[in-house]
Amino acid sequence: SAESMWHDLGVAVALLLVIEGVFPFINPSGMRRALHAISQMPDQPLRFAGLTSMLLGLALLYLIN
Repeated sequence: SAESMWHDLGVAVALLLVIEGVFPFINPSGMRRALHAISQMPDQPLRFAGLTSMLLGLALLYLIN
């Protein structure tokens, strides 16, 4: 149902926020260094990393469901 879909989407977004918050909470200076290094990278490796992340996420969703 639509209500279940919105609930699942909310849970997914909440988990995403929790996971993304762990590294800067535990190691803020490391996060700062990582973001600086990422900001110096050319677009192509970042696009590849994004594509790889999306494909791994889709594969994980497929395996879970």
